[in-house]
Amino acid sequence: MEIKVKEIQNDQTEYIEIGCHKRDSKVEEIIRFVKLHQGSIEATREEKQYQIPLSEIYYIEAVDDKTFIYLGKNCYESRKRLYEFEELLSDRSFARISKSVVVNLMKISSIKPALNGRFLCQLKNNENVIISRKYVSEIKERLRG
Repeated sequence: MEIKVKEIQNDQTEYIEIGCHKRDSKVEEIIRFVKLHQGSIEATREEKQYQIPLSEIYYIEAVDDKTFIYLGKNCYESRKRLYEFEELLSDRSFARISKSVVVNLMKISSIKPALNGRFLCQLKNNENVIISRKYVSEIKERLRG
């Protein structure tokens, strides 16, 4: 595979063009990677507003009618509901893994069986989240690509 970069002139819209013979799993992985690195989510922490790049998010969790966005070491709060994040991020390497958690698939380091058909998902920051039975097969399929 050869990669070419061409700079565009001042007022033109940036874009990425991928030339391939067939849209296979490698091309899909490149598309997911690029989409993940574009965009951000608005969140608050200590009453200040922040724009959180999607690529920095490890997972999003709903607890007691509040939604929290977890990065490597920090946690932010959002006014969006978990289902809104699930819809917004479904084509960007994020997936629901339980009733209360949406995870960034690019931040998973390992998955291993846990009790009662559930799986333990270890993230790259060494934090663990549980994949509930209902979502195990979908997550395995998404990770195979």
